[in-house]
Amino acid sequence: MKRKVILTCAVTGNAPFNPAHPNFPVTPKQIAASAIEASKAGASIAHVHVRDPETGVGSRSVELFRETVSRIRESDTDIVINLTAGLGAFFLPDPEDEARALPGSDVAGVEQRVAHLVDCLPEIASLDVTTGNQVEGKTEFVYLNTTRTLRAMAKRFQELNVKPELEAFGAGDLLFARQLQEEGLLDGTPLFQFVLGVLWGAPADPETMIYLRNLLPEKRHWAALGLGRMQFPVAAQSVLLGGNVRVGLEDNLYLERGVFASNGQLVERAAQIIDNLGCAIATPNEAREILQLKNFG
Repeated sequence: MKRKVILTCAVTGNAPFNPAHPNFPVTPKQIAASAIEASKAGASIAHVHVRDPETGVGSRSVELFRETVSRIRESDTDIVINLTAGLGAFFLPDPEDEARALPGSDVAGVEQRVAHLVDCLPEIASLDVTTGNQVEGKTEFVYLNTTRTLRAMAKRFQELNVKPELEAFGAGDLLFARQLQEEGLLDGTPLFQFVLGVLWGAPADPETMIYLRNLLPEKRHWAALGLGRMQFPVAAQSVLLGGNVRVGLEDNLYLERGVFASNGQLVERAAQIIDNLGCAIATPNEAREILQLKNFG
């Protein structure tokens, strides 16, 4: 029997994007339609951010999440919904006094960061178990998630029956995630996502992926994503190492050099890789069973 690989499509993300892209999803209607497109192309899971419809900037508006999720759920397609919970940790230190936050910073409390999860009750939500220096476009910032905040968020995920997708940007992140498990803050078999290729984070190469995989607990589920041109090489390497796959416009805008992609096209390309490596894509219901999800229906 072929091994089932869970294929996630990260539909839109939060970072600035190339405005030349002809169909990048921004509004709730566009984001939902793109998630549905990904489902029809074979994706098991849709990882969903929302954006301000007027500016295109990433948002944590409960109303925008509600509209997007409702549109997906009311469609005639089935896909596991995975909402980001990564916003509210954006700290821009004032270069004249780094104890002060510049305008544009968004550092929120736990209840603000999970408000859309309370409202939408997704099956999965991302929990970025990391703090570090990051860059989006020309903006350098500190992605700020204290261990206190992460513990409190993990507890709220438990109370809501939302499975955390533990996004790790480096080795220490995985060690802290294991600590959350030891403290009883993670239910069932944990789900990890390696984020590879972020500037100042873990590089997108096979050696790094093997090292991170070997830091995981014995019983776990895991996947990896690669940014930009490393999206498909990382997808193939993840399958070969026994992991799952994430692709999508959040991480990569191109099907090949100079050719803009849609989410459906990226999912189709990943599906070909999975099939060529002797595996099969998990259906949404198979993914629910594998991951022991609770909020479906």
